[in-house]
Amino acid sequence: RIIPARFLRCVTFDGLGEHLFRDARTGEDGKPNAHALNDARFSGATVMLVNANFGCGSSREHAPQSIAKAGFRAIVGESFAEIFFGNSTTLGMPCVTVTHDAVLALAKAVESKPDTVVEVNLEANTVSAGSLSFPCSMKPGARDALLNGEWDPIGRLIDGKDAVKKVAGNLPYLSF
Repeated sequence: RIIPARFLRCVTFDGLGEHLFRDARTGEDGKPNAHALNDARFSGATVMLVNANFGCGSSREHAPQSIAKAGFRAIVGESFAEIFFGNSTTLGMPCVTVTHDAVLALAKAVESKPDTVVEVNLEANTVSAGSLSFPCSMKPGARDALLNGEWDPIGRLIDGKDAVKKVAGNLPYLSF
């Protein structure tokens, strides 16, 4: 549902943002449905509010990539599917959990005043919107990686290529 399969045939992830929730956002006739992403009041939003088990069935990188390409920088919800969570973290996009009541209160605040800024603070483990503030949580390893700028495993390998070569050079079954 996050990014329909017919849009997964791409060489790069560029342009995926325009297809985010495409089937929920448009009817069979191609006309827009009532959907938060079609609502001009919420254009430019950078934090997505979701419910429980978000990302379930979206194990490909394309799902979080489409969310990021649509301009979102963080996701706040009740819980996340494991693979989706990992793929999001690898993009540097935190998925933090709050209670069901907190999601409802945040959504109500944004609905009543669409220009409300929703802020995810990983250092303080809070999500705030206007005068509201809620504790949030994130798996410690992922949170630490984001806070320390070590969320990109490929980038870390490239940065540590000399150390990788040294270790590989000491392995009897590898030779360079």
